[in-house]
Amino acid sequence: MGDTLKGRIIPSMRNLALALALAGIGTIEAKANDEGAIARGGRLYDSWFNELKLEKPQATHSAWPATNTKQKDATTWRCKNCHGWDYMGKDGAYKTGSYQTGIIGIRGKAGADVQAIEAILKDKTHDLADKLAPKDFSDLALFVSKGQGDPEAAIDRAAKSFKGGDAVKGGGYYATLCSGCHGADGAMPDEMPESLGALAARNPWETLHKVMNGQAAEPMPALRALDRQVVADVLAYVATLPKTEKPKKQ
Repeated sequence: MGDTLKGRIIPSMRNLALALALAGIGTIEAKANDEGAIARGGRLYDSWFNELKLEKPQATHSAWPATNTKQKDATTWRCKNCHGWDYMGKDGAYKTGSYQTGIIGIRGKAGADVQAIEAILKDKTHDLADKLAPKDFSDLALFVSKGQGDPEAAIDRAAKSFKGGDAVKGGGYYATLCSGCHGADGAMPDEMPESLGALAARNPWETLHKVMNGQAAEPMPALRALDRQVVADVLAYVATLPKTEKPKKQ
């Protein structure tokens, strides 16, 4: 190869390598931003008024069915109370019980166009148009479209137990990621009404949702950006923690 040609090709290859490296960084950064927005959307799904530190709605939501008199007021405005922690609504865990509403889940919107989901969230049925900001709608819609994952792959519905995790490895992850706030036995902070072990046994879908997305209005880290095997291992370990309800404060 002549020196002239070599002098042209090598710098070009270096520029190409740099461009590809920068593109890779950009892709990683974009994915991280998406994961952050999706996790925020998951917290809005949990309780948008808590996450946004807004005053709780005082009246029962107009779309809440009159057949369910067990829930009222702010409770009826939480997305999860209509569509479920398992995202299956009337076809999942809320087929029966105190949150039975007959309302469909959001599983059918997984992978759907985000703007189309936003339009649904802004309709009269949801009655959120004057309550959420544009980014709130965007993040919530992004969660519905891209953040549901596959709960059935993570949870054995019949047994109400987690699948595919290594509790031993999960214990190490828990010690570094979770125990600082939740304590070694999963009973912290004090305001939690039950231990993490009790929550995992009672409602593994809620546990999965909060491990992935964090707790609304709390500085709890969302593990969504981590490898899913790490999440599965953490959940497997959480399931081994003491299953205790804490006494109510007088």
